[in-house]
Amino acid sequence: MFSHSAIIVYRLPWTWKCSKLLMKSIHAGLHAVAAILAIISLVAVFDFHNAKNIPNMYSLHSWVGLTVIILYILQLLLGVFVFLLPWAPLSLRALVMPIHVYSGLLIFGTVIATVLMGVTEKLFFALSGSKYSTFPPEGVFTNTLGLLIVVFGALIFWIVTRPQWQRPKEPNSIFLQPNGGAQEGVEGSAINFNNVDKSDSELNSESTARKRNFIIDEAGQRSTM
Repeated sequence: MFSHSAIIVYRLPWTWKCSKLLMKSIHAGLHAVAAILAIISLVAVFDFHNAKNIPNMYSLHSWVGLTVIILYILQLLLGVFVFLLPWAPLSLRALVMPIHVYSGLLIFGTVIATVLMGVTEKLFFALSGSKYSTFPPEGVFTNTLGLLIVVFGALIFWIVTRPQWQRPKEPNSIFLQPNGGAQEGVEGSAINFNNVDKSDSELNSESTARKRNFIIDEAGQRSTM
């Protein structure tokens, strides 16, 4: 709930009028709540396994689940120290931003996969033998829930990857990227181009005029000789 809300918070048109710092705080706050709930859930699972004498960390679901929680916390800490706090230089933010976006989507997709593995594993335990293949109500309900989770994840990916849903660039702010483009989501000092006296086209035309005058002057000198 909190994780996907934090992912699409920049993509909601009614939030574009809010300040970037406010949206950053909401984005980080939602992720922080999701991380706290994930840690509480992880502790509850270990306590339940220990109380029932169930081995811990034996399934693929548990391996992927623990890995994604660790990566999620690291992603949160990286985002806070690089993008939320005003310590990191602009060049570092521009360098980390593509990694931050990609890893966020990767973690979200891994969470979807972990949930699907978890509900399937629970079904195998609850419906032992051949009960699962007889289409019991529990199995049909869980399979339907899994499909809805996949559709939900696909919808979040669709919202995040739509260029027309991107938050508009901040006015009067141009930020450098390693590839020379503009980077959204990176706060810092704007680059002011007002002190540039002439554009490239003006410089080219001036250079052409100087060459033309030089040719005319040279031709005049030759005629006088």
